Amino acid sequence: MKLLLVAGARPNFMKIAPIIRALSAWRIAHSAKDIEYKLVHTGQHYDYEMSKVFFDDLEIPAPEYYLGAGSGSHAEQTAKVMVEFEKVCGDERPDVAIVVGDVNSTLACSVTAKKLNLDVAHVEAGLRSGDMTMPEEINRIVTDAIADYLFVTEKSGEDNLLKEGKPKEKIHFVGHVMIDNLLCQLQKLKQEDGSRFESNALKEKLRRYAFLTLHRPSNVDDKEVLSGIASALNEVSQETPIIFPIHPRTRKMIDEFKINLSEYIHIMDPLGFRESLFLWKDAVMVMTDSGGFQEETTALGVPCITIRENTERPITIEIGTNILAGNKKEDILKCYREIMKNPKKGEVPPMWDGRAAERIVDILFNRIRRFTR
Repeated sequence: MKLLLVAGARPNFMKIAPIIRALSAWRIAHSAKDIEYKLVHTGQHYDYEMSKVFFDDLEIPAPEYYLGAGSGSHAEQTAKVMVEFEKVCGDERPDVAIVVGDVNSTLACSVTAKKLNLDVAHVEAGLRSGDMTMPEEINRIVTDAIADYLFVTEKSGEDNLLKEGKPKEKIHFVGHVMIDNLLCQLQKLKQEDGSRFESNALKEKLRRYAFLTLHRPSNVDDKEVLSGIASALNEVSQETPIIFPIHPRTRKMIDEFKINLSEYIHIMDPLGFRESLFLWKDAVMVMTDSGGFQEETTALGVPCITIRENTERPITIEIGTNILAGNKKEDILKCYREIMKNPKKGEVPPMWDGRAAERIVDILFNRIRRFTR
């Protein structure tokens, strides 16, 4: 019994780590020496520091395969991954290819595996933003259309898949591996001395701050949009200093557009998961355009402003701590003032209990065993 685990971009690593832990535990608990799994890193996030620091932080073993997708257009990147992943599948002939999230690697590897008549499991299935201008939305829809196992994080995902005509027996509401990873890392962080982090001095100095991530093309590739966001952030920072680990793409566009950021916005290089958590868990709020942060902040009860026009994670707004602001200056400032006046408390969504990966592994192995007897 052989599985291939596919990771390509930063968020994928956070979702793969709990699955690797659950697979290892399952093998030990069931003395299953005939179960084999291999990690495939597509290289979609080609920035070495952004990739390596996550492998170290999340204690992910070195990948057996590195496909070196690198940069390029969506078509070029997807094509590179497909060509190289086809070779891996030909060599390994896995029972299941496990893909996570909604990046180009997710789409490329699911299509390639399915054309080779291999089963595909999609972790984080069913999420929909309704925005077809987002490459991630296309990746989600295509992957879900062909996947054999649809592992859902929230009720909206299940509803979306049923509306799209997916068979109920393929859909499994398991919770969220991202939260598995978050709770695991939080526990490890509690046992560490925070002073080891370079950012500790800044955290101690500021004490009260917001934490920011910004990387989506719709926010950073348009000068007018990015200028408006920056103007809002500059205004926020006058009252609440902002810690901003900057994505390489965002840094490039800020420099290219000659946008000035306030001295109260403290820019730093990309952080490992644990150091990032060390900062944002104690922030007044998180401001982000990342899907993962919307969920993680809800899980820990930290107020979140999402700088986007839509979200594929409605549970974080319905019962969580997330507010959808859009990317206009006045709307961002309105949401900021709302949180300052009355922070959203929120609830933790059902089954976000740190055991999603265990459920995924149980479902996969029990089904595979049933069909291979």
